[in-house]
Amino acid sequence: MIYMALFGTSVCGVLGFEYWQTARVIAEQTDTTIEVETQGLAEHYREFGLAQLIFVIKERARNNPNLQSIYLLTTPEFKLLAGNLSAWPDQAKGEPKWINFQIETTDTNGKKVERPARAQTFILPDSFHLLVGREMTERQKIQALITNALIWGLVLTLILGMFGGFLMSRHVLSRIEAINRGSRAILDGDMQRRMPVTGSHDEFDRLSANLNAMLDQIEHLMSGMREVTNDIAHDLRSPINRLRTRLEVTLLEKPGAETLEKVMHDTIQEADAILETFNAILDIALAESGVLRDKFELVDITEVMQDAVELYEPVAAEKNQTFDCSISENLGIQGNRNLLFRLFANLFDNAIKYTPDKGAITVDVSQDKNGVTVIVADSGPGIPPEQREKALQRFARLDSSRTAPGSGLGLALVAAITRLHNATLKLEDNEPGLRVVLAFPQNK
Repeated sequence: MIYMALFGTSVCGVLGFEYWQTARVIAEQTDTTIEVETQGLAEHYREFGLAQLIFVIKERARNNPNLQSIYLLTTPEFKLLAGNLSAWPDQAKGEPKWINFQIETTDTNGKKVERPARAQTFILPDSFHLLVGREMTERQKIQALITNALIWGLVLTLILGMFGGFLMSRHVLSRIEAINRGSRAILDGDMQRRMPVTGSHDEFDRLSANLNAMLDQIEHLMSGMREVTNDIAHDLRSPINRLRTRLEVTLLEKPGAETLEKVMHDTIQEADAILETFNAILDIALAESGVLRDKFELVDITEVMQDAVELYEPVAAEKNQTFDCSISENLGIQGNRNLLFRLFANLFDNAIKYTPDKGAITVDVSQDKNGVTVIVADSGPGIPPEQREKALQRFARLDSSRTAPGSGLGLALVAAITRLHNATLKLEDNEPGLRVVLAFPQNK
């Protein structure tokens, strides 16, 4: 109804303006015709004199017996000289002006009727009075015809507008109700339900597509949460059980100081491993939440990479591994320094862990028009192509026996930090070994 009120007001305004413009043009055309004819008769009087003007007016009056065109010429005392009016109108006396008055004519049945007329008065030299005008019935008929057409056009427009508004409302409400039904089904527990998409690519389709993408993401997160819960239970149960068993056996055996010290040392290492796993899980959750993106700053990735290399070069040296580094200077990206350091540290830790003694680790950091590229490659066993996607998941262990050290969270944390920085991560074959390629986008 609000739409119809606004629509009807707009249509009335447009049609009213159209009527006003049309009536104004018709009136101006009538007045212009009268003025031109008046000026022509006055010029004729100046050139040929009064007698010739009387002749011309009589001829024109004879050709207009129905007073469609009105002519009247009088003496200074308003005595009739020529024309098709019987007397000078009272309202036309005085200074020259435009007048609207009534004239008496005969209709087709011979009956006397009064009709509206409009005329202009003019004073000729020697004070003769000239009146030229037009009978306005035809103009009024045209205006009435236009008025009726506009009224019917307005009525038809309102009827069609109401019908169209009703259909549009039904369509809009049906689309909204479809989304409401889908929402209610999801609230009732049907998490596989999705909003309908018609393929029209209109606003409702885009809304449904966004809602479906959001639901897919929620389902993915819920599935990931279930997997993480299961993985935590599986991966932490064993070390916690070992920790409890070790302490229980120690209490039963009542060992000496040296044995007790070793047990305590092993217990602390086991507890540190458990804490490291929990810290990694928290870091992944923090990175995936995206809350740190608002606190990004310009980070010198060259400096961060060099710090990570300095930290892990001694560790690699213990296994007689070589670090071959090619790091460009002054490479800046928008990001979080601490998380970027964790990212590179995890890559180096994995490379050192899985690269055999006397192996090689190469690091390359460069920049092109697309952004900064970081490549970390090793000469270890690598990851088969069919398992590379799995290796980026939480608690992913390619060692099915899970006897190798680690929690399986290293590459998952790398992937989470990469996504947080809108970068891309690829695992490739280094022939032999693993080649990790990180591409950070150009700063904007």
